[in-house]
Amino acid sequence: MQMESQPRLNKTCPDNPDFVPLEWYNVATASVFIMVTGALSIALGLQLEKSLFIAAVRCLVQLTIMGLVLKDVFGTRNPVFVFGLALMLILLGTNEIVYNKCRKRYSGMFLSSFFSLGASTMVVGILGTKLAMEEDPFWEPYKFIPTMGMLIGNTMSGIAVGLSFTLNQLSEQREKIETYLSFGATRWEATRPIATEAVRLAMLPTINMMSVIGLISIPGMMTGQIIGGAPIMDAVKYQQIIVFMISASAALGVLSAVFIAAFICVDASHRLRVELITTDMPWIYEQIRWLGRIIKGFFMRIRTTFWYCCCHCCQRQNLNDNEENENMLNQH
Repeated sequence: MQMESQPRLNKTCPDNPDFVPLEWYNVATASVFIMVTGALSIALGLQLEKSLFIAAVRCLVQLTIMGLVLKDVFGTRNPVFVFGLALMLILLGTNEIVYNKCRKRYSGMFLSSFFSLGASTMVVGILGTKLAMEEDPFWEPYKFIPTMGMLIGNTMSGIAVGLSFTLNQLSEQREKIETYLSFGATRWEATRPIATEAVRLAMLPTINMMSVIGLISIPGMMTGQIIGGAPIMDAVKYQQIIVFMISASAALGVLSAVFIAAFICVDASHRLRVELITTDMPWIYEQIRWLGRIIKGFFMRIRTTFWYCCCHCCQRQNLNDNEENENMLNQH
């Protein structure tokens, strides 16, 4: 008599019987793909295994923490917690722009980037959830927080591209800009070609995404909703709304960030202030990197010692085996 497999009991989402809850061993099973990628990197000498491992661990830890936080925020349905979490995401996004994505930065870049990222994502996020998604109240956590996360992630990337290009061009085209200013051009006239090209480059990924979405790729939000059991056409409409919101948020954020940077680096007296552009990191970041180098050196020494002990033991074992073989041959 054959035993029929029992379906997994759905305690997570009892209202949706098609939803299959996952356990941690499912995540462990998926980690095999990371191991395969790391093995390929080692075999081909790509030297990506360390970065891959660190990125995988960060992904696991960060998403777990985010899930625990969202679980509490969703349970309380308190607008203070919702906006507090959104503010924290904006701060983290600003930190990523200024200190990780951009090699060059200028004095006051953190505040201006925070304003550009926060204002663009908040305005588009509130209007989008209220008017396009018809959510009442608009701060309903299960819609507002994921929407803000997607807006912040895409807008952050656009701002980083635009600021990197702007600061690089202001440094490299210093003589050209100063020539324009010396002949009577305003700071807007002198920096307009750089600013417009920066905005164009920063918006290209968003435009390309809208061009191929649904035709070549199935976007993440739509995939998640379909896997979660939502009607397909509802998932399609939500994805379309989100993509349009992302394009508006990215455009507003990039425009404000680039023009603020240009107007700070070329002051009100129409002087190019290249000395404001620097590659220096804050003291705390230098200390963190110094600590990271010490920890890395410590583990490198442990690894070297481990391999030395292993190789030494293998050599001693080989010598002992050779001596035994010689003794046996002499006896014969």
